[in-house]
Amino acid sequence: MTVYVPDDFTSDESDVLRRYFSNLDGPVFALVNLPEVVKGALFARYSRSPKSLRRLFLDEFVGDLDIAGDQTVDATIGLARAEELYEKVFFEYGDDSVAQLGGVHLACEQASNILTKVLEWGRLMSYLEQSTRYIAYDSRLGGRYRFYRDPAVLNSAFGTRYVGDMDRMFDAYSLLINKVTEFIRTSVPRGPTDSDFIYRQATRAKALDAVRGVLPAASLSNVGIYGTGQAFEMLLLRMRAHPLPEAQHYAELMLYELRKVIPSFLKRVDLPERGGRWSHYIATTRDRTAELVDGIFGGTPVDAAPSVELLDWDPDAENKLLTAICYPHSNLPEAQISAKVGQLGAEDRIALIRAYVGERENRRHRPGRAFERVDYRFDVISDYGAFRDLQRHRMLTIDWQPLTPNHGYVRPDLVDGAGMSEVFDDAMARSAALYDALRLDFPHQASYAVSMAYRIRYSMQFNAREAMHMLELRSSPQGHPAYRRIALEMHRLIAEKAGHTAIAQAMSHMTDEAPELERLESERRAEQRRQQT
Repeated sequence: MTVYVPDDFTSDESDVLRRYFSNLDGPVFALVNLPEVVKGALFARYSRSPKSLRRLFLDEFVGDLDIAGDQTVDATIGLARAEELYEKVFFEYGDDSVAQLGGVHLACEQASNILTKVLEWGRLMSYLEQSTRYIAYDSRLGGRYRFYRDPAVLNSAFGTRYVGDMDRMFDAYSLLINKVTEFIRTSVPRGPTDSDFIYRQATRAKALDAVRGVLPAASLSNVGIYGTGQAFEMLLLRMRAHPLPEAQHYAELMLYELRKVIPSFLKRVDLPERGGRWSHYIATTRDRTAELVDGIFGGTPVDAAPSVELLDWDPDAENKLLTAICYPHSNLPEAQISAKVGQLGAEDRIALIRAYVGERENRRHRPGRAFERVDYRFDVISDYGAFRDLQRHRMLTIDWQPLTPNHGYVRPDLVDGAGMSEVFDDAMARSAALYDALRLDFPHQASYAVSMAYRIRYSMQFNAREAMHMLELRSSPQGHPAYRRIALEMHRLIAEKAGHTAIAQAMSHMTDEAPELERLESERRAEQRRQQT
């Protein structure tokens, strides 16, 4: 497969790393023998660092840990006996709940931005992904730009063109970063109390936000995953059935490393009569459905549609919400409560909702599960960058269509202001032409060529409690402008189209104002914390 660019470690560094990482030279590895808080903090820092996880651990974490007692640690001590016990309960008797009780922190490095969406599909896992908002992607790995090089594509007649076009897109990205940063710094003055460091960080972040759309979906990212054995099993079964060769390759790498840590939980994955049949089922139902859908809808013209459209909501949502609010505080059947709720006057209805929502001092103060009684379904079309951010919300049902250049792209105003529209448009044209060239021979790998400014269509369905969390978070001042617009429009549609004004008003931490520098307040807080330590 594509060449992984490993770090160079000294012998002393390698000696330290062997105690905590399942390998030292592969793109997929598990973390062992570390406190949970250290693994969590390491993954959190990982998402905003250009470094690999092992290098990050050496440079920023190991110096603060007492590792003297770990010199002789062997993660496999006692494993054989535990394996016997788990195999008897889990494998022979099929008690899947046992596989929910063992978890692993796993790193997947140098994965494409197509693969990251496959990795982050599962609801019952936690993910942190390297952010294009904090890291400039014009730095190189092993002397090469950071994009996925699919072996089949490279070995085809398109190999030279693929690498050349990708390099030109990264060249455009690098140029745009510098030009847009210069433009922002000439048009947005520095605050009187802000340090030069804060100002430069905030303006650089805004430039990265504006130009990330030039990056192709082949751009490499690092993903940290935490999940139970059961969640990893399901992820691997899906990946083994996925049509993208990169997904299948990473599935094998992940299975190999996970078996060093939780082998019992993954025995079924590659057994032909167990996981093999499961993955076959996933693949055949997907392929057959796609074939039938193409036969029914293929060639149908695409109608114009709003970028955010509320498709489905419950006209009886308020009654259902009130019933759910009352239910745990009563001994009546739900049907009886519902009938009584329908007879309540406006004063009682408002009082119940106000009592349940309470005084929300910040967006983390959210009411309980009664809000899960109300659902919304949206059809959205946005640039791929915004989709990547919204897709990571797990308490929803989300599905998306293939990434193509067919829906057009979004060019940020800052690019126009910097006088770089032509450079941006040329990169988009190159992206679309490369996609068209690859599409017939490599229908799944062709999406690697599509720049993130191109739009993708996806559906999102979630309940009102998740809406409160997601829309308040994604409308916050430090949010990216692309997904802030989506969050604000969803909130407006809930209030106005669905008519759920009480639910919309409960989302009291929505932010309408768009700051000049989205990351400025965040940088100010970070500097205050640095000064206090």
